[in-house]
Amino acid sequence: MVTVADWAADQGASDLLTLGLGSCVAIMLYDKETKIGGMAHVLLPSRSLARDATNPAKFPETAVPLLVQRMTQMGADPRRLVAKLAGGASMFGALMTPGTIQMGERNIVASRNALRDAAIPIVAEAVGGGQGRSVRFHVSDGSIEIRTVGADVTTL
Repeated sequence: MVTVADWAADQGASDLLTLGLGSCVAIMLYDKETKIGGMAHVLLPSRSLARDATNPAKFPETAVPLLVQRMTQMGADPRRLVAKLAGGASMFGALMTPGTIQMGERNIVASRNALRDAAIPIVAEAVGGGQGRSVRFHVSDGSIEIRTVGADVTTL
């Protein structure tokens, strides 16, 4: 179970699960050859927005390097890593001033930028919208099941 501002990495026949993604984004990295996967449930787009910036899993800019480091220690090759993203919903869009950038969108952009900076390609995403999601990452094959409020289960 990966909770808010948390991360996990594993290998083989395990699942990494995070529940209740709203504006948060789940960043999932995978090395197909070694079957090593990692997930971070990022909360904020930048350390500058936090009172306490000591938790690297809270922000894309620090969560991505953390996952890469841990997965490399486990035997993954950073050159083979691919990414999938889920979350970043605009949960309270109706309450926002028109034209303002929602926190979910900011988290999506920051996650994409962190992955680009790490030279990790994004191969699939289920981001944005106005509904919360829960994600199950099957490390054995790299597939992701996404349950979105009011919608059918999708697989990435």
